[in-house]
Amino acid sequence: MARLHLTSARDWLDRLNRSPHALWLLFGASMLETLLVPIPIEVILIPWMLCHPERKWTIAGVALAGNLVAASLGYLLGVSVMEQWGNQLVGLFGGQEAFETFRSRLQADGFLAVTTIGVTPIPFQTAMLAAGASGYPYPLFLLAAMLGRGVRYFGLALLVALAGDAALRLWERHAKKVGLVLLVLCGIWVWQEVTT
Repeated sequence: MARLHLTSARDWLDRLNRSPHALWLLFGASMLETLLVPIPIEVILIPWMLCHPERKWTIAGVALAGNLVAASLGYLLGVSVMEQWGNQLVGLFGGQEAFETFRSRLQADGFLAVTTIGVTPIPFQTAMLAAGASGYPYPLFLLAAMLGRGVRYFGLALLVALAGDAALRLWERHAKKVGLVLLVLCGIWVWQEVTT
């Protein structure tokens, strides 16, 4: 009978951490989060780093690498297919208003605009498309994305290093509630995407 209940999040993270494919899965999840999925990858990164702090810097580095590969693909989409499929891509990645707003911000603030959107949990898709479609220099785009997302992911690793056991105890105390809230939010997002 005990085998029928769901295992704890800690057990799941321990199995994930032992898997030889864990870092590749993280790389893929980071790419998906950057390109398509509006749920921040921090929902995986934070508990994984807390439960296995010895890997926190590696986890941050792999998440950043997946993000930068996906950002490059998004930039390439902005460069190459915006004329043919721009309306569909912009609709998929946040809408015309968000695209135009960021495009204007990119023209005014350039590097700073890309860097700041990389730090915030705002979806990065619009920034990738706008940078590519605007002809913003790719090396500067990639550097800004690396700085912005690097601050995010390595900042989490630093926070885990500083907060350590106290943060782990807090997470373990509230993991089920947070997981349930995230599941509900994901369901609401899927429902809105299907009905609109």
